[in-house]
Amino acid sequence: MAKLNLAPTKSNLLSVTAQLGVAKNGYDLLEQKREILVMELMRMVDKVKLLESEIDKEISRAYPALKKMLMTVGGDRVERISRGVSYDYQIHEKPVSAGGMSFSSIEVQMPKQQLFYSFMGTFADCDKVMTEFFKLLDLLTQLASIRTIAWRLANEVKKTQRRVNGLDKMIIPQTEETKKYIESVLEERERDNVFVLKSLKNRKNSAEK
Repeated sequence: MAKLNLAPTKSNLLSVTAQLGVAKNGYDLLEQKREILVMELMRMVDKVKLLESEIDKEISRAYPALKKMLMTVGGDRVERISRGVSYDYQIHEKPVSAGGMSFSSIEVQMPKQQLFYSFMGTFADCDKVMTEFFKLLDLLTQLASIRTIAWRLANEVKKTQRRVNGLDKMIIPQTEETKKYIESVLEERERDNVFVLKSLKNRKNSAEK
């Protein structure tokens, strides 16, 4: 690992030592952050899996109900009924805190389920289809929100991991190498100074004799 291009002086040694301390503290903090983010991400992944399982179950109920309705009342009548169905959904951004981070996700406000056709022209199958697909839509909106959070957490994990790797593989080793180099040069100079002082002292003592 190449060292930093610094002159081997005591002031630079103090500066490099301080930088090394900051880098190591930063590494510890980022590693803790990464671990927290990964744990939160795994928790979100578990939620996604659970919701996907619930969605699969709901699909297994909703589509057979629709098929039964089509067979009971016919496609033309189902199409006429569907034209009378209209819902307004409120979709807005909401702040979310996860893993100590603040994110933006989406929230869908589900409208109250209601009938859009006359009771005289309805069938039990129609009500069942509406109910099942309403449940399915609610689950899908929840899944979209959680997946948004999971995606943002995954990106944050990647960014944090890059910073951890940068400190661990480059900045800290480079700073340590620079510190060792400056210390070795200063120690060598100190030994040289001691040798010179001893030599001068010996000469002085010899001259006095």
